[in-house]
Amino acid sequence: MASEYSFDVVSKVDFQEVNNAVTQAMKEIETRFDFKGSKSSIKLEGEQLVIASDDDYKLKSVVDILQTKLIKRGVPILNMDYGKVEPASGGTVRQVVKMRQGIDQENAKKMNILIRDSKLKVKSQIQGDQLRVTGKSKDDLQAVMALLRGAGLPLELQFSNYR
Repeated sequence: MASEYSFDVVSKVDFQEVNNAVTQAMKEIETRFDFKGSKSSIKLEGEQLVIASDDDYKLKSVVDILQTKLIKRGVPILNMDYGKVEPASGGTVRQVVKMRQGIDQENAKKMNILIRDSKLKVKSQIQGDQLRVTGKSKDDLQAVMALLRGAGLPLELQFSNYR
């Protein structure tokens, strides 16, 4: 029996699933009547999406279709940073959406403070873009998981490496 248990708090996006969701969204856009003759497109470029459409209204519809497909594929949409809508060539508009990977220092510090203030007998430490939580009791670790899920942080959290 191990004397200490631990888990890692991470925030990752599976880009294969994002690619699948983009493909599904593009198929739906091509078949929908309200997008007939439209110049709407979604492209995955590295760790960001470039969404283009004829006008703001259609761009919002494209984003809505994309978010629906991402949710169905289990991709966290909280990790998406939407840029501002900017004019593009040919009278179209474009929006860049960045996909956040990992936990930034500011949110990691907030989580550290939340865990410390909870008075549970666990230790937490920041390790790059993730947070490691260790403790002697599995119940305390599960309480920390519930605390972090309910904290309303601006990113989707996953718990990995549970031992």
